[in-house]
Amino acid sequence: MKIGGFQKNSMIDFPGIVSSVIFTSGCNFVCPYCHNPDLAAGKLPEGVEPIDEEEIFAFLNKRQGLIDGVVITGGEPTLQPDLERVITRIKALGFKVKLDTNGSHPETVETLLEKGLLDFVAMDIKSDLDGYRLAAGKGFDTKTVLESIRIIMDKAPAYEFRTTCVKPLLTKEKMADIGELIEGAKNYILQPCSQGVSMLNPHFFEEEDRFFSDDEMLALKAEVEPSVNHCHIR
Repeated sequence: MKIGGFQKNSMIDFPGIVSSVIFTSGCNFVCPYCHNPDLAAGKLPEGVEPIDEEEIFAFLNKRQGLIDGVVITGGEPTLQPDLERVITRIKALGFKVKLDTNGSHPETVETLLEKGLLDFVAMDIKSDLDGYRLAAGKGFDTKTVLESIRIIMDKAPAYEFRTTCVKPLLTKEKMADIGELIEGAKNYILQPCSQGVSMLNPHFFEEEDRFFSDDEMLALKAEVEPSVNHCHIR
């Protein structure tokens, strides 16, 4: 597995769980607001050495009973051909596993769920289906998004959908369309786009204001709230 980062302790990445976080390297999306541009591009930041898988498992072996779970995020973890093997090793140590995904490989998510290897799945919803061209490119097949949503809602023991709110990927009208895509979902999280951080495409933010105010975030929330069981702004 190509590992671009490892966080030993986190209180926020796995709801209700003290966890470690593995960051995989490489992503098939080009979200302009991505806060992990080096990971998305599949390269390590200057001066950072590759992380050996065995180093992580040596750490996890020592932390049994001290942490409860492991988050695998990215980049996009489902691009990793040995994802199942690594998760199987983690589960064998008794840890719960949370997967973060963009939903582009529903077959991988489904296999992991059917084998009981995932305890929590978090899927990013980038926009309505038409808006995905800004995040994933014009040739992206949005049917994979629909399939991943269905699989997660039907089979995941626990899950959340989440959207980083950036103009013009999100509008009130697009938010209503997203509500239809995930209608009946247990949890939907809206996240304002962070400012003043490294991004994959900083020029995207130079032409006009891409950020939502607090009041605008509340308006987006109000648009989608009737469609889901629980929605909040993180």
